[in-house]
Amino acid sequence: MLILILTATVAASIPLVYAALGELVVEKSGVLNLGVEGMMVIGAVCAFMVAAETGLLWLAVLAGAVAGALMALIFAVLTLSLMANQVASGLALTIFGVGLSAFIGQAYTSVALDGLKGLSLPWLSSLPVVGKLLFSYDILAYGALLAFFGVSLFLYRSRAGLILRAVGESPHSAHALGYPVIRIRYFAVLFGGAMAGLGGAYLSVVYTPLWAENMTAGRGWIALALVVFATWRPGRVLLGALLFGGATIAQFHVQGLGVEIPSQFLTMLPYLATIVVLVIISRDANVIRLNAPASLGQVYHDDVH
Repeated sequence: MLILILTATVAASIPLVYAALGELVVEKSGVLNLGVEGMMVIGAVCAFMVAAETGLLWLAVLAGAVAGALMALIFAVLTLSLMANQVASGLALTIFGVGLSAFIGQAYTSVALDGLKGLSLPWLSSLPVVGKLLFSYDILAYGALLAFFGVSLFLYRSRAGLILRAVGESPHSAHALGYPVIRIRYFAVLFGGAMAGLGGAYLSVVYTPLWAENMTAGRGWIALALVVFATWRPGRVLLGALLFGGATIAQFHVQGLGVEIPSQFLTMLPYLATIVVLVIISRDANVIRLNAPASLGQVYHDDVH
C-alpha cells in the first residue's frame, strides 16, 4: 500500500514539476507570466485532440508543448515587443486559455484514451519494492526528473544560465554589455510555455487520459506559487510539487476510508497544505527579497532607459 501511495504521489506531482520549472526560468529572466493556467489547459486539450484523432501519443505530447509555446508567444509579443503590462497580459492569457479550451474541446468530453503506459525496464522494473518505486513510471515522469536536473545545471552551471540570470537582475546592464535582452526573454517565455503545455499534456494523456473542461483545476496557479515560495530554487520547487502530489493522493485515501470530512474541504486540502508549508519555509522576507530577480515584472525595451 505504501509503495502505491508513493508512486501515485510522484505521478500527481509531474504536471506541477513541468509547469513550475518552466515558470522558474521565465521569472529568472525578469518576466512575470501569470498565464501558466491558460497555457496548461490549452496544452491539455490540444494534446488530447491530437491523441484522439491520430492515436499517436508522442505526437500528442509534442502538440501540447507546441500549443503551450504558441500561447506563450502571444504573451511575449504583448509584453516584450508591445510593452504591455505583464500582470494584466498574463491574467488575460489565463482567461483566454480556459475559454478557448472549453470551446474547442466540446466534442472530446466523452472520448477516452488508453493513455501512456509505464515503462518496463529489463530486470530493474521487476526488482522487489525498488522496481515499483523507481522504475515503473512512464517516459514523461522520467522526463520531468531530467528537466529538473537540466534547469538546475543550466541556471547555475552554465554561461548561458548566468547571462539569463543577469538579464533578470539588470536588463540595462546586460544590454550595455551587448546581450540581446529581448531575444533572451523571448526564448525564456517560449520555454516556459512549452513546459506548461507539457504539464497539461501529461494530465490529459497520461494522468487521467480523458478531457474535461478546466481539468487543470488551478494547478497553474499552484505552479506560480511554488516558484515564489520556493524562493526561485529548483530543488524547493521539486519538493513543493511532491508535497502537492502527496496531499492530493492523501485526500483520495481519506475519502476512501469514509472519514466524516466535507468533500469540499478535502478538495482544497492539497492547495492549502502546499501553500501553508511553502509559506513557512519562506517566512524570512529577506530571503525572498534577495532571491527574487530584481527586474521581475518590470517593462523593458532596448530604447527605454
